[in-house]
Amino acid sequence: MDKIVISGGTPLHGEIKISGAKNATLPILAATLLSPEPYTLSNVPNVADIATMQKLLRAMGAQIQGQDGIYSIGIPQITSCEAPYEWVKTMRASILVLGPLLARHKEAHVSLPGGCAIGTRPINLHLAALSQMGAEITVEHGMIHATTKQLKGATIFFEPSTVTGTENLMMAATLAEGTTILKNAAQEPEITDLAQFLNQCGANIVGAGTDQITIHGVPALSGASYTIMPDRIETGTFMVAAAITQGELTLSDCRPENLTCVINTLKKMGSDITTGKKWIRIKGGPIRPFDITTLPYPEFPTDMQAQAMALMTLSSGLSKITETIFESRFNHAAELRRMGAQIYIEHNYAIVQGVKSLSGAKVLASDLRASSSLVLAGLVANGETEISRVYHLDRGYEKIEEKLSRVGANIKRVKAV
Repeated sequence: MDKIVISGGTPLHGEIKISGAKNATLPILAATLLSPEPYTLSNVPNVADIATMQKLLRAMGAQIQGQDGIYSIGIPQITSCEAPYEWVKTMRASILVLGPLLARHKEAHVSLPGGCAIGTRPINLHLAALSQMGAEITVEHGMIHATTKQLKGATIFFEPSTVTGTENLMMAATLAEGTTILKNAAQEPEITDLAQFLNQCGANIVGAGTDQITIHGVPALSGASYTIMPDRIETGTFMVAAAITQGELTLSDCRPENLTCVINTLKKMGSDITTGKKWIRIKGGPIRPFDITTLPYPEFPTDMQAQAMALMTLSSGLSKITETIFESRFNHAAELRRMGAQIYIEHNYAIVQGVKSLSGAKVLASDLRASSSLVLAGLVANGETEISRVYHLDRGYEKIEEKLSRVGANIKRVKAV
């Protein structure tokens, strides 16, 4: 397996262009199952999860062509309504094909998904909600089997709020008979992006971005051309890269309004940040301690927790992270300790005592965002850091080593022999 090798200690300077959002692209790709008409998607990131979703769609009959972030997709006929384990074991977002398959094909057989090792993420909310809409669902031998004569509109209350559940049910409801109301819906920007795409295809969705989304079912959807939103987590990760190395970066083709909480947090931790309509400029300063609680959007995102922890390791005092979304998302702490960090974990709390410096070490990535925290620590650590299992990193970051190299990082990918 490939490794990332970093020689730390160089402040980063320059400009990084932000890629399209992985977490917006995945549900939009799943949504192409809803219509036989062609689609054109732009700003598609070149990451492993997107390649996995494309393989899954091809297995269902999709015709996909493209390069350089622009893809043409057509699914004139769904030739298979099965998403088997071998296709979906590495990516939890595979569950997003369930709603579109039921809506258009009236049948779906989807393996229970895998993905990052960050704790239990049950899909019972998806299944219960689809049952409310008229689907008959059984789960046997690790497979979800769902059929329906016709999905019907329903009022669905999510407890707790769920991002993929909101996306799955919103897609299913576009072709349902009647009106569906999703209450306590997730409010992430990627959900708004999906709703905008679906509306461009002829759906009737109101309220995306709030905690109540109303979907008036329509008889059919059309194709569309659509540009994927920029990746707010990649943006936040590179913001931390500037802060932790005491460098200065301009991040272009991004949406600062989607990162208000992250921007305010990094300001409180010592960074100087200015923003424009599509750019963020960040200059790192002395790192101050700060307490963070991960919460659903628009609060501090769980997908930025590991990166924030890396920054806290070099603060001038004691910081605390409270993780409220996933119960097992501190796996990176043990690897950061190998680099000299002082981190203490108890239940869903992490206490981080800042140290003067980190030292390079051989470390293992345990999940996607943990991988990025190790890269960030390696950028500033004394000596050489070698990160294994970088396939986790490749799931969500497009050519991260190339982007960092262009702004001064001493980082390289070492191919497996």
